[in-house]
Amino acid sequence: MPRAELPSGIELQYETFGNSDDPTLLLVNGYTSQLTGWDEGLCALFVDQGLHVVRYDNRDVGLSSKLTGVVQPAEVLAAVLANDPVPPVPYTLSHMAADGVGLLDHLGVERAHVAGMSMGGMIVQMMAIEHPSRVASLTSIMSNTGNAAVGAPTREARAVILAPAPTDRAAYIEDSVSAAVWASKRYVDHDAMRARAAANYDRAFFPEGAPRQLAAIYATGDRSGRLRALDVPTLVIHGRDDTLITPSGGADTAQLITGSKYLLLADMGHDLPVPLWPVFVEAIGGHIRIAEAA
Repeated sequence: MPRAELPSGIELQYETFGNSDDPTLLLVNGYTSQLTGWDEGLCALFVDQGLHVVRYDNRDVGLSSKLTGVVQPAEVLAAVLANDPVPPVPYTLSHMAADGVGLLDHLGVERAHVAGMSMGGMIVQMMAIEHPSRVASLTSIMSNTGNAAVGAPTREARAVILAPAPTDRAAYIEDSVSAAVWASKRYVDHDAMRARAAANYDRAFFPEGAPRQLAAIYATGDRSGRLRALDVPTLVIHGRDDTLITPSGGADTAQLITGSKYLLLADMGHDLPVPLWPVFVEAIGGHIRIAEAA
């Protein structure tokens, strides 16, 4: 699997699918999620839509560059909410967005359609905000705007996401089923959760990156004003079952970005369940075709 060495010194592990002459769809992962969060089967369906698909590990996760620096995300969040100076953080979502653009440079892609889930949705929003000439269309999935008043997790979901990951392999795999608290209720599959956790653990177990990624989210703050100024074809997808980033986060995103389309799915949580893949693929594929025609 190839790696991209960026001018910043960051190295990104990535994988491509399809014909590079087709329009490029850059897929961006969420908090602590490896590139395998965009399942290979799902990527194949996007290729069937006539797309050149790129997925990659964000910095501090998977097989991409690991950084250093101890941060306390709670202190960063407290400063943001109090409108106080934010403590120094190793990086922000702006840096992570620049990583994605750097990967496009490495691949020789001038403009790409970008889609991100959860934290990845925040990253692709920053790509559109700070690198507008590189973004042909934007798809923000189960994400939010950085406004603390919307999209807040339920108490149960917050407890799970903030709990330290077990370091023992067996315990890590069994703990993965706790994510059912925010999963698509109709399609919860504990065995599939365990299998994915085992594969992720064996590929790259690196919990040290989690607090830095979380601090990056908090330190970036509210993007609402900058999202209002966007002029890019935008699709927002969210699930009614989502308890990690509740649906008001998606609704706010769609309301802020002029001309955006909002798809709220009844049977979707904070995941991409296989039975809904045809819905995601047709919605995103159609969105891209309209953007390409324009």
